[in-house]
This record gives sequence, structure tokens and C-alpha cells, in this order.
Amino acid sequence: MTDAADLTATELLAAYEAGALSPVEAAEAVLARIDRDDPELDAFCLVDPDTTLDMARAAADRRRRGAALGALDGVPVSIKDVFLTRGWPTLRGSTTIDPAGPWDEDSPAVARLREQGAVFVGKTTTPEFAWKGVTDGPLTGVTRNPWDPSRTPGGSSGGAAAAVAAGMAPLALGTDGGGSVRIPAAFTGTFTIKPTYGRVPHYPVSPFGTLAHTGPMTNTVADAALLLDAICGADGRDWSALPPPDVLFAEGGPDDLTGLRVAFSPDLGFARVDPEVTASVAAAAEAFAALGAKVEQADPGFADPVEAFEVLWFAGAAKVVEHLSAAERERLDPGLREICEQGARYSAVDYLTATARRMDLGRLMGLFHERYDLLLTPTMPIAAFEAGAEVPAGSPSPRWTSWTPFTYPFNMTQQPAASVPCGFTSEGLPIGLQVVGARHADALVMAACAAYERAYPWKRFSRT
Repeated sequence: MTDAADLTATELLAAYEAGALSPVEAAEAVLARIDRDDPELDAFCLVDPDTTLDMARAAADRRRRGAALGALDGVPVSIKDVFLTRGWPTLRGSTTIDPAGPWDEDSPAVARLREQGAVFVGKTTTPEFAWKGVTDGPLTGVTRNPWDPSRTPGGSSGGAAAAVAAGMAPLALGTDGGGSVRIPAAFTGTFTIKPTYGRVPHYPVSPFGTLAHTGPMTNTVADAALLLDAICGADGRDWSALPPPDVLFAEGGPDDLTGLRVAFSPDLGFARVDPEVTASVAAAAEAFAALGAKVEQADPGFADPVEAFEVLWFAGAAKVVEHLSAAERERLDPGLREICEQGARYSAVDYLTATARRMDLGRLMGLFHERYDLLLTPTMPIAAFEAGAEVPAGSPSPRWTSWTPFTYPFNMTQQPAASVPCGFTSEGLPIGLQVVGARHADALVMAACAAYERAYPWKRFSRT
């Protein structure tokens, strides 16, 4: 009999409707999976079985009465520990935040999930203040990849991705300021989308400003659509939030991609990519063509914007810690402390120059998408590397931005960008395909990923 912890959200909902499974049984299954696997993976920084089971019992009672609150009523979900969650501490991976709170407010996405009746499983790990592309830090230690626990799951939403991949919750909330849902999705063989900026309301405002997005993390595109539908829409606390989309993402799209104009860029014109990654992503581009898309190899035509991104990112990090005392700063992750010191040295002119570079990049990509509906690239140029390290062994740079060239450019442009599994290395590690659309083309990106998933289903992680 299939373990309920291995079911997707879509499968759980069907089982609830059929009376074959209850939300309580689903909650018990994921809690048992956490007990079994999280001591090794360290995906959760907070698990509260009493609250989880209380929420599950309430959902089961509503379903018995035919009074479900929403499409996700009774479905387990994990929450990255940067989202305010009423009743639970939000420590953001840092020892400098007082767990005593008060914790009396939900972030917008958490509030929408609570209104839908989702069952909160716990808070997932993040590097301190979500500052880097791997998940380890002074508060929670090292989070590990289910496919190979000696490897990183990526970050900064590494705990969320590891939890989804390992069956510790079918749905997860993550954030992405430079790749933080797409990096771990690629490393763990899971699906995610960084929606258009503003598609999901965000509060409190991120110190990294308009680089930061909220996104769903799941095992399937259908599950991500359900979660994205639940958390979209306006919230008065976010003045930049977009209105809800006219059509639900869960309604899907066509089974083929006939007529789509698709650009495939294996390296964006400047990135160094592992040959195994290149081969898998090229095969995925051929699969898009087999589904009816007109695929051409084409680069967008921009140089690596890493210097501008680092000005924006490192200045944001300096803002995060500006209120801390000298003694508190000494407790920070050493890498975070270094970039904060660098970020504090930038001038207003430096920041505005980086912003101008960002705006020019946005203009270029806007024109590019007049010619192409979608852009395909690798999500990551490499597979998962050693856990506990910011960069792979032998890296000439100490910073995470040196190995994430495909992700941060599209935070700068605020475009929707998904990562969908597309293969494995010879060592059995997942490889991700990035699917990028024009701003506001979230539905097209999701539909294209769904069509690819249906035609080329991928192997999910299994411990057995």
C-alpha cells in the first residue's frame, strides 16, 4: 500500500474526495516521515505535531460535513522560516532573533493557506536571513539533499525542497531573491516557479527589495498550480501586489506546445556549464520541439550582470543587519558578515548605477520576448555539491553568485522562471531545466512545464 507521505497534493485531494484517506492520516504520515528522515536531512527547524494534528482533525471534520474551506483543505504544507506564522517563531535562520516574539501575525501567503484550511507541518530551514544559495547556518546547522545526504539541497529554500523531495510535506512555501526556489528545485529534482514579481503578495517587505519573490515548491506542476492559486491575489500590506489572475493556474493548458516560439540558450552566452547538464537540457529543448514548439538556439544578448546584482544583494544584506550590535554581528554566518560589510560601503550612486543596469536588462528581455514566448536554459550549471560549503570545491570565488549564473538575472527583471526536472547526472543527481517567460506570462510558463511533465514524466526521489 502506498505510504500517504508519498502522495502528491492532487492525489491526496482525490483520496479525500473518495473517502479513501483522511487529512489526519495524511498528517500522521508526513509527521512519521519527518521523524524517520529529518534527523539526517535537517529540513525542518520547527515541527509542532500537536498543532498539525489539530489542524488536520479540523479539516477532516469540515470534509465530513461537506464544508471544506478551500481547494487545499487538509493538505500538509511546510513554511520556510522567513514567513511570519501566527503562533510559531520566525527566526530566519539567525541566533539574533528572540524566539519569544510576539508571533501574532501571518505573512500574506501563510494567511491565504490558513484561510484555505491547509495543514501546517512546520517551518523549514534557511541560511541566515536567506542570504545564500545553499542551506546551512549558525542556528540550524547543515541541511542535506535526499538524493545524496553528503550533498547540499541548494538554497536558500533548501529545507523546503528537501522536505518536498523526501515526502515530508507535498507542498512548501519558499522565497527567491536570486534563485532561492529554483536552485534547490534543480538540486533535488522537484518543481518550482518564481512568479512575476507581485504575483504573490509579500510582507514584511524584503530587505532585498523587489528582487525577492514568493513561490510554490512541489513534486508536480499540478501541485504548484494549486498552491499558486491559493496564495495569489492582493493584500493591503503589499502595495506592489498584482490583482489575482483571471484564470486559475490549476485549469492547466494544452497538451502540446504547437505554435510557441521558444529560444534555447545553453549558456546565456557567458556561463560555464557541466557537459552532463548541457546534454540533458539540450534533450529537453528537443522535447519541446517534439511537442510542437518552434525551438531555436538563441542567446538573449546580455553580459553577466553579477556585479550589479551583488551591489543590490549585498546592500540588502547590510540593511538586514543594520540594527544589530557589534556583539550580535559577531554571531552571524561569517560569509554573511563579509557581504554585509561590503554592502555597507556602497554609495547611493553605486546602488542607482546597479538599478540602471537592472532596468536596461529588463528592457532587453522585454524586446527579446517580442520574438520568443519562452526562453529555455539550464537552471544550474552544475549538480549538487558538498553540503556545508558555499561554493563547490576548487571554485575561484568564495561567493554563491559565482555558480548561479542562470537564476539571478531573472530576479533583476522580475520575470516568471520555473525549474522542472529534466534528467540526471552519471552519479544519479538531478538536473533542472529553467523555463523563463515574459513578465506576467506565469500561466504560459506553467502550461509549458505541465505539457513537458505529461509527455516526459520524471523519476521522483524514493528512499527504497
